[in-house]
Amino acid sequence: MAKTYLIGVDLGTMGTKAGIVDADGVVVAEAYEETRLYYPRPGWVEQSLDEIYGSAVRMIRACLEQSGIDPGHVAGIAFDGQMAGIGSVGAEWDSPTGYDSWLDTRCGPYIPRLQEYGREIIGLTGGPPTITHGAKILWWMHERPDVFAQIARFVQPGGYVAGRLAGLKGDEAYVDRTYIHFSCFSDSRAGVWSDELTGLFGVDQDKLPRIVNPWDVIGHVTEAAARECGLKAGTPIAAGCGDQAAAQLGAAMVQPGLVFDVAGTASVLALVFDQFVTDQEHGALFTAHAAVPGLYYALGYTNGGGLNLRWFRDEFAQHEKAEALVRGENPYQVLDRMAADIPAGANNLLFLPHLSGRVCPGDPNTRGVFIGLNWLHTRGHFYRAMLESLGYEYAYYLRVLHSMLPDGDFLEARVTGGGARSALLNQIKADILGLPYVRLNRDEFSVLGSAILAGYAVGVFDDMAATAQRFTQPTERIEPNMAMHARYQPYVDEYIKLFEATKPIFDDLAAMPEPENEALPGQ
Repeated sequence: MAKTYLIGVDLGTMGTKAGIVDADGVVVAEAYEETRLYYPRPGWVEQSLDEIYGSAVRMIRACLEQSGIDPGHVAGIAFDGQMAGIGSVGAEWDSPTGYDSWLDTRCGPYIPRLQEYGREIIGLTGGPPTITHGAKILWWMHERPDVFAQIARFVQPGGYVAGRLAGLKGDEAYVDRTYIHFSCFSDSRAGVWSDELTGLFGVDQDKLPRIVNPWDVIGHVTEAAARECGLKAGTPIAAGCGDQAAAQLGAAMVQPGLVFDVAGTASVLALVFDQFVTDQEHGALFTAHAAVPGLYYALGYTNGGGLNLRWFRDEFAQHEKAEALVRGENPYQVLDRMAADIPAGANNLLFLPHLSGRVCPGDPNTRGVFIGLNWLHTRGHFYRAMLESLGYEYAYYLRVLHSMLPDGDFLEARVTGGGARSALLNQIKADILGLPYVRLNRDEFSVLGSAILAGYAVGVFDDMAATAQRFTQPTERIEPNMAMHARYQPYVDEYIKLFEATKPIFDDLAAMPEPENEALPGQ
């Protein structure tokens, strides 16, 4: 009997990953291609939805060619993607705006307007007003009314690519429920758009996509799309979900009390639970639907945790990078060795990692800072301070989570993403948080999560949670050093104080004029 296969595609910030997975969870082919970020002005970060689509179809075709399987044996496909930015489609599925990235902070002036109704927004959507859909939609609505008039529906990259493969029209655009905590306009518990919130800001609900479940089949691959990607026409397309929800499913984060650390382009910390509880006290964390029905998660994230480390590598450690590449070594391993020789606390050097604005809670004016410098500090100190800043940020999130769920159990942190390969970073975060850090038997989780969703959508799997637990298991456990945990807590306290202390300076700097076409590093 012929094998059944499923395809998952992750539409990430830095690139597109696709994989073919069989019904036993074996990845039989995978492909990756970098995608482009555009920086037209300081604070603006965009991507082309057409380019994202092109990358997706090329990676699907590459996987099919690599595997040699019969495309007719692919039972279904699902896409996950970036979550906090916003794109759009016109009536014929063109893209009036492109993708307004989650890294883009131009919408900052609209965040205070939303924050006036912060309690209502948090209570209904699950998330606080920050650099996400709501402020971005208001920016397009008020700053570019001519473009706004051309928009049939706002969409996510995953929904854009899936809808184009299925030949949808603009009024058929959709978003699944795992994204809507970022919207500022939803009743997330009910899974509908909120008349109250859209009414407060004059947002026409006709501009918002229909809300569906991640496992709903939203269409089938058209003849034209089949010629582009190599799939068989008529292949079912599941709605898919956000990249965080897909990664959590792939990592078998299907038990309340599990903490999830995505050490990637963004640094994300999330906790799984089984009730819709929101962060009204701090207005920092988002409560979101998980892919598995009945589960939720609360998350906070730093816009560019992994990007910060790459920035340091490329701008301040060129020598170490070049020598590592000559030796065939990962440059981050060299930087880790430098940082490992530095004591905890980096000799009283602290770093704020919000180079493109703070998200949780939202403050687009916040930027990066090193504080406590003296002449004894080396590049190793700087790099260790940057690693520790990710742990300090997570420690703040964990304190908020304890206030949200005072009786909740925090079992262990499962770490994924490129940063999961760093034993030093895992130990630093375990020590700061006082939680065991666990590595898993896979490296890629979003693609697997999307493949599981596709399989559930078409009946290959009858239980997503059980399937994920069958496919993914822990392989390494890093215990926290509790003496080091105690040593780190005063640094966490000082790190948190830095936000209040530096806010007036950042606000003043943001008010100063900047050259409109200032080039960013790497352009």
